[in-house]
Order: sequence, then structure tokens, then C-alpha cells
Amino acid sequence: MNILTLLIFLPILFALVIAVLPSTMRNSFRYIALLATLLQLGLSVWMYTQFKTGAAFAGVDKEAGYQFVQKLPWINLKLGADSALQVDYFVGVDGISIVLLVMSSLVMVVAALSSWEIKSNLKGFFVLFLVLDMAVMGVFCALDFFLFYLFYELMLLPLYFLIGMWGGVRREYAAIKFFLYTLFGSVFMLLVMIGLYLSVKDPVTGHHTFNMLQMMNPANYEQGSIFSTLTHYTLFGVPARTLGFIILFIAFAIKVPIVPLHTWLPDAHVEAPTPVSIILAGVLLKIGGYGIIRICVSMFPDVAAQGAWWIGLIGVVSILYGALNALAQRDLKRMIAYSSVSHMGFVLLGIASATPEGLSGAMMQMVSHGFLSAMLFFLVGVVYNRVHDRDIYNFRGLSTLMPRYTVFVMIAFFASLGLPGFSAFVAEAFSLAGAFKSASYNGFVPQWMAVCGSVGILLGAAYFLWTLQRMFFGKELLKGGEVWKIALTDLNVRETLALLPMALIALGLGIMPSLVFSKVNDTVLALADITKHLIK
Repeated sequence: MNILTLLIFLPILFALVIAVLPSTMRNSFRYIALLATLLQLGLSVWMYTQFKTGAAFAGVDKEAGYQFVQKLPWINLKLGADSALQVDYFVGVDGISIVLLVMSSLVMVVAALSSWEIKSNLKGFFVLFLVLDMAVMGVFCALDFFLFYLFYELMLLPLYFLIGMWGGVRREYAAIKFFLYTLFGSVFMLLVMIGLYLSVKDPVTGHHTFNMLQMMNPANYEQGSIFSTLTHYTLFGVPARTLGFIILFIAFAIKVPIVPLHTWLPDAHVEAPTPVSIILAGVLLKIGGYGIIRICVSMFPDVAAQGAWWIGLIGVVSILYGALNALAQRDLKRMIAYSSVSHMGFVLLGIASATPEGLSGAMMQMVSHGFLSAMLFFLVGVVYNRVHDRDIYNFRGLSTLMPRYTVFVMIAFFASLGLPGFSAFVAEAFSLAGAFKSASYNGFVPQWMAVCGSVGILLGAAYFLWTLQRMFFGKELLKGGEVWKIALTDLNVRETLALLPMALIALGLGIMPSLVFSKVNDTVLALADITKHLIK
């Protein structure tokens, strides 16, 4: 069996085991889910170590730069003597996919460790959890657009129920809002997918295809190809390919999320249980960024180049708006949710620059934020599980009660605000460097956008340091008095084991960013080169 197929469908095997076990064994469900995520992490790390780059990649069996490829016929419908509808089970990874797979695998382990707080209907929770795990892995591996869309939509259902059944007081509202926002983007994505299918043909069979590699082929932009002629078709005065790019961008931007399509995120985070918040911030937001790079920019590089200024502007607005909103929050979880909006703005800014530095910075930001946001939401869950309160002003002097917890909070806060030596510093520095370089490299992003992005880093330092000062230092003062003082015990072994790897990775990627850059470099250079070539 192909290792990617095993990686994708391993969670389903464990979900079936949980589904058939009797409810009397409910205490074993969380351990089964944890074992599934650990095995998945082991497989993804092994793939990472075996992934070839640069000169070593020249002798590897590959298909257009992808490794661990598996392609099998799946749906084959004859439409006539010389035409057929064919959908393949087609999976593979490049440098961008492999680092996100490893990051997502570790985040799922942390989410499984945080699921000890779930007390009701454990069978339903962990079955949905593992189905979601499968869908996430499938999105990062799929190379057939139909298969990609299937996995992308499959994420929606388990998340809806995980928020709506195990969330907080307003869980139904948050779940429905999340569902409607995501479905809005997905429905129109389906129309564009069909349009792309009708515009691209497989060079071997001559039939129309959902093959994403054929859709990303630079030959599509040569004069006379079916794909290029879409420029001449218009809808409401907008060229068809431009409209397709905009629709796909909105669909993925909802997941990022960008301003003003972000309003589902704070509600979903506040109401979701801690494991789901970790997955939302650590993985789901990255799927939005991945979709923009893999589909929007790779399939429509010319349209992306034309709209780069607007993408950069959206990134800058998200950086500043998210940071200012985070500064105004009293709820610790809501503050971190808005900080995610701000930090993901750097991803858009890096993508808009279309420079090797900017694209590398965007990838590093996605990986870095995946670990750090998971760490931050886990830390919020630790306090909330003990006293069921997240109001920043209800806590003071926690460092004396929970010294180990305070150390991890300080690491997460300082790493997130971009302290040199941590992963976020490298990510933001490269994103801003790419934005500065863009003015002379390709003219996509003006330098004032990079300056505004730098202001976002200052605001990030403000809300993180202010929260640290209010909650953890000063004279001890707790709203719940002695009852809270007894309940607020320091980190236990399980919590420490979940937090320690993320803290070490945040430091490790800051010291050795080549762990990410070396894998993504080939893909990033190819993408930047195609974009630059198209604007000449």
C-alpha cells in the first residue's frame, strides 16, 4: 500500500474500531484516537526524512515534482465513442505539502491529548475527530481536483457537529455560522472546478480531466490552448478566468480567514471545545493558505499577478485589524482568535509579493502559526478546565500559583510576537523582506504595505505583553478567591508532554529554519519563476 494512502486512511481504521467497541470501554476511546494520531505522526516524519530535494531529487521517480505519488482509476464513465468522464484517485506531495503534513500530524496529536476534557458521548466525539483527521490529510495530498473537493467538503460535517454538540453556551449559533460561511465558498468552488475540467484535456487520453497538475501546466497559458481562450469569455464584463480566480480566492480566504470574511472565527473558537479550537487554528486556517498557493496562484498565476496589489492590501488590513481587535479583548480565547487573523495576514502579504523570500516566509508563517496557535489554545484550555473562566481581568499573579504553566505561556507569547530565535520571527522577517523586495523584483507590492505589516508586529507585542502583565504578574488576585486558588493547580504530566514538543519546535525552527525552507525551496522557486515569466 502506498504510504500516502496509509497516512490518509489510517484514522478511519481506528474510527471503525471505536465505533464497534461497546460503550463500557468508553475510557479507552481517547487512547485509541491518540494512538492513531501518533502512528500518523510517525508516518509523516518518516516521509519528511525520505523527501528528496535539489540535486538528490533528480533521480527520484516523480510526476511534475511530486513524490510518493499514487494514481489509480476511480470513476470512469463513458460519454460516447471518443469521450469519457474519468476521476482518478491521485495523491502525491511536494515540498509545500510535506511540511504541512508533518505540522498537521503533530497538531492532531496535541488535539487528541487535549480531548481528555471531553466527558460526554466519547464514541461520537472521537469517531468525528478521526474522520476530520482523514479529511485534513486528504486535502494536503490530493492531486485530482474532484478528490480535493471531496476531502475539502468532508471536513465541514465533522467540524459542524464537533462545535455544535460539544461546544459552549452558543455552540449552535457558532456551528451554523461556520457551516454557512464555508458552504458559501464551497458551492461556487464547485462551479469553477467544473469550468476548469471542461477547459483542460489529458495529453494521453485526450479527454477532459480533473488532474490538478494538468491545470497547473504552464502550457495552458500559451496562445491557442483551450485554457487560454477562457480569457475571451466574460461574465458581467469580467473575464472568465479572472472570475474563477476571485471565486476560488474567496472560498479559501474564508478559511484563512481574511477581513471581512473572518467573523465566523472568533465565535467558533470561543464556543468550540479546546481540541476543536486547536484544529481550527492549527490546521484549518492553513488549508485556506494552502489552497490559495496550490490552486489560485498555481492555476491562475497571471491573474494572481494582476491582483497581487489587492491581495497584499487584504493581507495588510487583516494584520492591522486583527491586531487592534486582539488588543481590545477581555476573553483570552477571543484575543488569541483575533491574533490568528492578524498573523495569517502575513501569509497573504508574502503570497502577494510572489518573491522567493515572500513565498518562503508565507510557508514558514503557516507552519509556525500552526504550532504556536495550537500551543496557545491548549494553554487557554488548561485554565478554563480548572475554573471555567477566561476573562483576563479575573486573574492576576498566576505565576506564583502555576510557575510551569507561566513558563510555557511566556514561550508561546514571546514566540508569537516574533522574538528573534523563534519561528515566527523568521516567518515575519521573510514575508516582510519579500514585500520590500517586490517593488523592484516584480512591482506587485508597494513598500508601504511592508511598513504597515511591521506596525502589526508592534501591535502584536502590545497585546501579548499586556496580557502577560495583567494575568501573570503583580499581586495575586483571583475572582474566585480561595476556591480558584485551590483549583488552579500547575501543569500535569499529560499537559506538559503536549506543550513541550511545540515549544521545542518553535525554538528549533527559529534556530534552523532550513528544516522548512530546504523542503519548500524547489516549489517556491518554480512558482516565483512562473509568475515573473508571465508578467514580462
